[in-house]
Amino acid sequence: MNMIKRGLLSLVTISTLLFLAVAGQAQTAAPAPTKPKPEFPPHSQILKDYEKVVSTADASRSLYTLWVRKKEGQVLAELPANYAMSKYFIALTIASGDRFAGLQSGDMFVYWRRYNNRMALIKPDLGVRSTGDPESLSSVRRLFTDTILVDLPILTIGPGGGPIVDLDMLLVSKASKFFGSSVVNREFSNLFSIKQAKAFPKNIEVAFEVPTSRGKLQTLHYSISEIPTKSTYKPRKADQRIGFFTTAYSDYGKYTDEETRVRYINRWHLEKRDSKLKVSPPKNPIVFYIEHTTPVRYRRWVREGVLSWNAAFEKVGISSAIEVYYQDKQTGAHMDKDPEDVRYNFVRWLNNDIGTAIGPSRVNPMTGEILDADIVLTDGWIRHFRFEFEKLLPKIAMDGFNAETLAWLNTHPDWDPRIRLAPASQRDYLIQKMAERGHLPFGGDPLAQVHTPMLGDEQYDGLIGRTSQVNGMCLAAEGMALDVAIMRMTHAIALAEDEKDEKEEKKDEKKEEKKEEKKDETIIDGMPESFIGPLLAHLVSHEVGHTIGLRHNFKGTSIYAYEKINGDELKGKKPWSGSVMDYAPTNIRSKAEKGQGDYTMLGIGPYDFWAIEYGYTQAGDLKPILDRVSEPELQYATDEDTSGPDPLARRYDLGSNPLAYAQDQVALVNFHRGQILEKFVKDGDSWAKARYGYELTLSMQMRAISMMGNWIGGVHVRRDKKGDKNDRSPLEVVSAKEQRDALNFLVDHAFQDEAFGLTPGLLEKMTVDKWLDGSRGSSSIKEAAWPVHDKIMGMQASVLTMMMNPTTLRRVYDNEFRVPEDQDALTLPELLDTLTKTIWTELDVELQKQHTARQPAISSLRRNLQREHVKRLIDLSLPGAGNNEAFKPISNLSLTHLRARKVTVEAYLKKAGDKLDPYTRAHLNEIETQITKALDAQYIYNVNKIKGGSSGGTRIIIGTTKDE
Repeated sequence: MNMIKRGLLSLVTISTLLFLAVAGQAQTAAPAPTKPKPEFPPHSQILKDYEKVVSTADASRSLYTLWVRKKEGQVLAELPANYAMSKYFIALTIASGDRFAGLQSGDMFVYWRRYNNRMALIKPDLGVRSTGDPESLSSVRRLFTDTILVDLPILTIGPGGGPIVDLDMLLVSKASKFFGSSVVNREFSNLFSIKQAKAFPKNIEVAFEVPTSRGKLQTLHYSISEIPTKSTYKPRKADQRIGFFTTAYSDYGKYTDEETRVRYINRWHLEKRDSKLKVSPPKNPIVFYIEHTTPVRYRRWVREGVLSWNAAFEKVGISSAIEVYYQDKQTGAHMDKDPEDVRYNFVRWLNNDIGTAIGPSRVNPMTGEILDADIVLTDGWIRHFRFEFEKLLPKIAMDGFNAETLAWLNTHPDWDPRIRLAPASQRDYLIQKMAERGHLPFGGDPLAQVHTPMLGDEQYDGLIGRTSQVNGMCLAAEGMALDVAIMRMTHAIALAEDEKDEKEEKKDEKKEEKKEEKKDETIIDGMPESFIGPLLAHLVSHEVGHTIGLRHNFKGTSIYAYEKINGDELKGKKPWSGSVMDYAPTNIRSKAEKGQGDYTMLGIGPYDFWAIEYGYTQAGDLKPILDRVSEPELQYATDEDTSGPDPLARRYDLGSNPLAYAQDQVALVNFHRGQILEKFVKDGDSWAKARYGYELTLSMQMRAISMMGNWIGGVHVRRDKKGDKNDRSPLEVVSAKEQRDALNFLVDHAFQDEAFGLTPGLLEKMTVDKWLDGSRGSSSIKEAAWPVHDKIMGMQASVLTMMMNPTTLRRVYDNEFRVPEDQDALTLPELLDTLTKTIWTELDVELQKQHTARQPAISSLRRNLQREHVKRLIDLSLPGAGNNEAFKPISNLSLTHLRARKVTVEAYLKKAGDKLDPYTRAHLNEIETQITKALDAQYIYNVNKIKGGSSGGTRIIIGTTKDE
C-alpha cells in the first residue's frame, strides 16, 4: 500500500515538474507585448516641408495655427485644444474677379465636433430656443437639431494638442458649401493658389484664387474668428415703431404670443469709457477705414458722410463714437489692414460702372451684436446714367404694386408694365417666360421670393429667412443715378446759356458777379463739387445708417411741405428730411419756379436721432423715448410698407404734399424738352443724345406720375400702439380732395397729347447710335426712328394699370365703407366716370369742319388710349375675373360704362355723318363692334349659367346685358 502511495506521489511530482518546466519554457519563448499603433502619424511627419504662419510681431499664439506649402497651395490648420468649447464666425467675401468684389457674401455661425478620426463643421439651429423650464429645453434640443455642413479627416494631433485638418480641402474643394455652386469648376478643380494666409490671436484670414464655373479667376476670402461667450453686451428688444434690423428666434419655453417670438435690435456694443460723465468717449469706438481705391477728390465727402452720425451718438452721451481713417497707398497708411479682415470696417470703392451702394453688416446671431461692417460704393451713379430705359420705365411703373396686383398681372399680361413698356420684339418672349414660370405664391411678390443666402441680388436679401437681418440690397444709388443724369442735363443747358450770354456785348453787374462765382466753382468729373460732394456724403451717411442697425424709412421726406423745403428757413441750416434712411430724390427745381433749397439732405434727420437714442442710450427706461412716436418729424415706414396703401410710404417722393413736387418735376420736364435740340445736344454731339435726353425726361415724367398713382384709394398707416400720445388711429383714409388732385394730375400728364412734348422737329432727331462692341450690342437692334405710338401707348397703358387694377379699385371701394356717410369720399363711380370723361372728350365736341387722315377728329395717340380703355373695361366686366369681394360692383360698373360707351359712339357716328376722317370712323366702328361682342358674350354666359344653375341649387344671374 505504501508502495502504491509512494508511486502515486512520484507520478504527481513528476507531472508537476514536467508542467512547470513546459510552462517556464513557454513563458521564456513568448514575444514581448507590442505597443498600440498610434491613432495618427506624428505631426512632425505631416508638417514636414510646411512653413508655420506667424502674422504678429511677438509671434503670439493664433486662433488656429496655420502651416502653408505655397507651391502646392496647401494650408493646414491646427484647431485649439479646447475647440469643442467655442463657437466660430466665418465671414465670406468674394475679394476679386467679380464686378461687386469686396461685397460681403454672407456669414456662418458654426462649431466643430469630432467623430472618431474625422472633424465635422456644424451649424447650430438658432431659430428655435427655450428659456423656460428644463423640460421644454430638453424637448427643443431633441426636436430642433443642428446641421452638419461638411466633414473632413483629422490628419494628426498638433503640437498644441488640437486636431490638424486640411484647410484647403475645406475651403476650396468644398467652397460651394459656403459661396454657392457658381464657384465650383470641376474641370479646373486642381487649379488654385493661396492668395493670403494670416493668423492672429482672435482670427485667421485665408484667401484662395480659384476658377469659377465659367473659368474666371476669382478670390474667395474666409475670415474666421471666435465669438466670445463672455461679454457685457446686453441685447435690446425691438419695437415696431422704430426701424432696426433684428435678430429673432422663437422661444418655445414661453406660452404667450407676445413672449414666444423674441426680437433683438442689431447694434454695436458701444459703452461709455467713464460712465460717470454725461458725455464720454466710448470704450471701443466704431472705426471705419476709407479704402485706398477711393478717389482722392471724393474722400473728404465720404468721411463727412460717415461722421455725420456722431451728432446722434453724442446726444446719448458718447462722443466720437465713430472714427474714420484714410488708407493710402502712396503714404502706406493703414495698408497693413485687409478690408476682408473681420476686425476692420471699410468703406470700399469699386470702379465697375454700376450705380449702386450697399452697407451690410455681420451680426452675432445669439444676441444681435454687430461684429463687422463694410460699405461698398460704386462709381456708376456718378460716372454717367447708362440705364436701359426699357428696363427703367417698368421698374418705376411697378413701384408700389402689391401681391394682389402682381397676381392679376400674371393672368392679364396686357396690363403688365413690364410687358407694355418692353420693346415690341421682346413682348412675346416675356409673356412666354411668364407663362413658363407659372403661378407663384403671392403673385411673385419679392417678399415671397427671397431664396438665396448671398447678398445683393434680390430686393429683400438680408431680411427674409435669416436669424439676423442685415441690409442685403439698397437701391438708393440707383435712383440717385437718375437724378445725377438730370442734373448733368440741367448743368449742360446752363452752360449753353452761359456761352450764349458771353456773346452778348453788355452785361449788368449781377451777371458779372454770377459769372465770377461760377469761375471759382470746382468741377469734379463734369459736375459742380457743391452738388456732387454733398450728394455723395448723403449716400454714404445712408449706408452707414444700415451698418449701425437702421432699416429704411420711406416716410422721411414727408415731414415738411415742398415749399418749406425750398425756403430760407431750412436751406443750409437744417436737413429737409426726417431721415437719411429714405430714398430721397435730388431736389432740382424747375426754372419757372422761385426758390431753390439744398439739392440734397444735409446730415441726418430728427428720426435718425430718435432711432439712435432708442438703440444706444445707456438709460434703462426706454418708455419715454417710445412715447414720442406721434411727433410729426418721427414718421416711419419701411420696405414692406411700400406695397401697402400708404401713399407717403414711397421711394423718391418729396414733401408732405408730393403733388407740388410732382407738378414741379413736370415743369422741369417741359423746360428740358424745350432745350434738347438747341442747348443739350451741342455741336459735334451725336443726335442720339436727343433721344437719350427725351427718354430721360420721360423717366422723370413716369416717376412723377407713379408717385401720385397710389394716392387713389390711399390710407395713411401709422405704427402707434394703444395708449401712445395723441391717440392717433393706425389707419386714416386719404382725404377726398387729395385723391381727386392726384387723379387730375394723372389724367392731365398721361392722357393728353401735349403732355409728351413731341414735335416733328424733335422726332426727326431722335435716332440711336449703333455699336456692336462691349455691352452695348443691344443698341444696334433698336430701330433708328423712335417708335412713337408704341412708346407712348406703353406709358399710357401702364398708367391705366395704376388707376384701374383691381387692387386700386378695391381700395377705393373699401374706403367708402371706412369714411362716415356724412363725409366726402372718392367713390368708384366717380373714379370711373372721371376716366371715361377724360379719355373720351372728343365725343362731347360737335364737329365744325371736315376732318381728313392728316387732320383727324381724334388723334392717333388718343385713339390708342381709347381702345386700351375699352379693353380694360371689358376685362373688368368678365364674370369670374376678380378674386375679391369688391369685384362684383367693379364688374357691374364696368358693364355700365361699356353700355354707355356703345350708345355714345353710335350717336356720335350718326351725328358726325361725312365729316369724320377714315381713321376716326374705322376706330369708332371697331369700338362699337368690340363692345357689342363683349356684351353678347356676357349675355350668352349668363343664359348658360341660368340653365345650368349653380352649386347648391341656387340659380343666379351674373350681370345682365339686355333690358328685361
